[in-house]
Amino acid sequence: MAVSGLRGRVRVSALGPLIRRNPAFTVILAIAALLRLVAMVGYAPVMFFNDSFDYLHVAVKPQPHQLRPNGYSFLLQALEPLHSFALVAFVQHLMGLAMGVMIYALLRHRFGLPGWGATLAAAPVLLDGYQIQLEHLVLSDTMFTFLAVTAVTVLLWHERTTWKVGAAVGLLIGFAWLTRSVGLPVLLGVLVFLLIRRTDWRVLAVLLAASLLPVVGYMGWYKAERGKFAITESNGIFLYARTYKFADCHKMKDIPVQEMPLCTEAVGGSRQPNSQDGIWNAASPLNRYTGQRFSPEKNKIANDFARRAILSQPGDFLKVVAHDFLRVFQWKRTVFPDPATYSQYEFGRRSAPLPEWQMGGGTARQEANLYEDGDARTKLNQPFAGVIRVYQDHVYLRGSLLGLILLVGLAGMVAMWRRLGGLAFLPWSLATGLLLAPAATAEFDYRYVLPAVPLACLAAAIAFGPEARARFAALRRGGRAAPEATPVPSLEDVVADPKVPAPAAGSAG
Repeated sequence: MAVSGLRGRVRVSALGPLIRRNPAFTVILAIAALLRLVAMVGYAPVMFFNDSFDYLHVAVKPQPHQLRPNGYSFLLQALEPLHSFALVAFVQHLMGLAMGVMIYALLRHRFGLPGWGATLAAAPVLLDGYQIQLEHLVLSDTMFTFLAVTAVTVLLWHERTTWKVGAAVGLLIGFAWLTRSVGLPVLLGVLVFLLIRRTDWRVLAVLLAASLLPVVGYMGWYKAERGKFAITESNGIFLYARTYKFADCHKMKDIPVQEMPLCTEAVGGSRQPNSQDGIWNAASPLNRYTGQRFSPEKNKIANDFARRAILSQPGDFLKVVAHDFLRVFQWKRTVFPDPATYSQYEFGRRSAPLPEWQMGGGTARQEANLYEDGDARTKLNQPFAGVIRVYQDHVYLRGSLLGLILLVGLAGMVAMWRRLGGLAFLPWSLATGLLLAPAATAEFDYRYVLPAVPLACLAAAIAFGPEARARFAALRRGGRAAPEATPVPSLEDVVADPKVPAPAAGSAG
């Protein structure tokens, strides 16, 4: 007992110098933690989104979901014996704080940024009001972002990518893929980065195998339960939603009879205004088919129709993708896709009752109460609810600033063009890909923007790292060689002594 107590006092006493040497980040981290505490007290025990109850349903009654992979539901299932949505929110808020810590530590350790610079890069994920609210929702986005940021941190932390690093990164990406389907583009982005860095093919093989291990295992479960080796059976329906706004059957040749019910007329017809209306609106052409909204047959028909529309109208497809991609960078947040959906992305003024949707054997409300072992309805506690609501109204990263951050990262990559963008290429390409993927396969949604923010900030910060600064200096000198890089110090050296000279970043591969 005495020895353990002594060890505890040693750990606490070690925090003092750590805080004194990182004052700006310590203050920001403390504020971020306090804001999350206010959210938890103000909106207890947690907040819900429409999709929350699907995740909850397959957590309470385990089965592979046809619409979305179960990675997040596995987390809910692991926490279910404790019967506490407050614990779910607490874990997700810890993930948000951990992302800020990872960004700060990586920039200090690997790229030699000063404390204020690394703090500035971590601030958006720590202080953004909409990020805090997203962490307080029963949704997969926080877990996915945490896994993606952790994978990038592990990969860039090490000067040399060994097979152990590759295995760790592969597993993280595999679980991210099972959390949200855009984990596949993350895997592709990481593989391209490592190929550019000329990483040993054996490391690439280990990373790929490790990422596929949990995915293939999940697909085997899906096969056993639903008869098809797949992760979901909804990709075709979502792709149909992407083409719903522009698909013109007059421009498409040889449409099979079974796909003709999906045709709509843009003017004076039955077409609704938003792409997601092609799935969720009662007037959706998909409802002209009998059976469940999501079924293997509907998915196949919708997928074939969507591919036909894209191949017949590539210009229209690129136009809607560009429109939704550029919507990300608007200065003002507009109500989209409708007031009811948009309101779920904000700390509200009142508590909505839990829905009575049938979930197969019970209602959404009943399953939520079963998970909580009590009343799970969100309860507003003043003045905390009012404080965090006002904070969210005024403190968040505007889309135009996100665009500026991406441009700063791009500028740093241009300076490193001889090395194909240097180490900034990884977080920058992943951030851009995470913004493009929904625009190309579904539709713009505010919740799909936030996972790109920490990666974009990381890329922009790397643009101010020693290596990029040396390249800019070389360009100003007319292309003469930059000074040689100094060895990379350990994290302990950087944190313990802020006067340690800024090192030049080395290769990740």
